[in-house]
Amino acid sequence: MNHYQDFASIDVSRFTEKKGRMDYLSWPIAVDFLMKKDPLATWQFHEPQLFGETMMVSCTVTAFNKGVAMHLPVMDNTNKAIKNPDAFAVNKAMMRCLVKAIACHGLGIKVYAGEDLPDEVPMTANLENDLNAIKGAKNEDELKKVYALAVATHRPNRGNLEAIVEAKNIRKGELRWSGSKPSAISPVPWNDVSA
Repeated sequence: MNHYQDFASIDVSRFTEKKGRMDYLSWPIAVDFLMKKDPLATWQFHEPQLFGETMMVSCTVTAFNKGVAMHLPVMDNTNKAIKNPDAFAVNKAMMRCLVKAIACHGLGIKVYAGEDLPDEVPMTANLENDLNAIKGAKNEDELKKVYALAVATHRPNRGNLEAIVEAKNIRKGELRWSGSKPSAISPVPWNDVSA
């Protein structure tokens, strides 16, 4: 029997809680599921590791005759490491680490999908600055440079790219009407936002 597959097939979505942008499975629920599937399961917390002023906790969960160790920084509610964490924050991180180690046995593993991806770039302020740079370009060469930079910065956000292309097209038209010389070299194709 594949215990991982069996454990991973349990839908825990109705038991998760949203805190900030992340979903969490509460530790009593995870332990309850674990002990029902493997009454001989055990876990052990290890000595926390210091990283400068921050701390990493770790836990090994042994279930179905297999031990899995996981690590987790002591974090605040925005998932940023806490400097000089107090006992409450360390305890909370230990219990989250326990749930994460249980997830490596299958239960709620999908809750952790994407947690290792980088945070999204805050687009609103950057978009406003980039649109102002496009609108303030003094000639087409400068426009191409600020446009290329804006496209590279905002590539993951389709809505921002559309605003950037529109601003570029408007400014390009204004510059051509004002008599600015068009440039023969274009680092970013003017009609291609995927460049």
